[in-house]
Amino acid sequence: MNTAALERPARSKSRAERSATIHIRAPQQTKELIETAAYAVGKTLSEFTLESARQHAIDVLLDQRLFILESEQYNAFMQALDNPPPAGPKLKALMKRRPLWRK
Repeated sequence: MNTAALERPARSKSRAERSATIHIRAPQQTKELIETAAYAVGKTLSEFTLESARQHAIDVLLDQRLFILESEQYNAFMQALDNPPPAGPKLKALMKRRPLWRK
């Protein structure tokens, strides 16, 4: 469904409150899908896209930083962090390699 001709919802923030720009190229079909979803929830394409990307970014970062463990699992996790196994030959070889950004 092409929503370009449909009435857009009112914008919630003034231009002065937004100071950064994000440019995205997408297939027309993808743009139309996102526009349709945005219209369905009463948001502009920009509002919907930014809110969706922001929430996904938060989820990605939390998935990498937040651990929810039972007490026994937490103790085992902390024990493993406090007592790592000795470095094997593959790790030693990796640590001796020069990083790609320094070549």
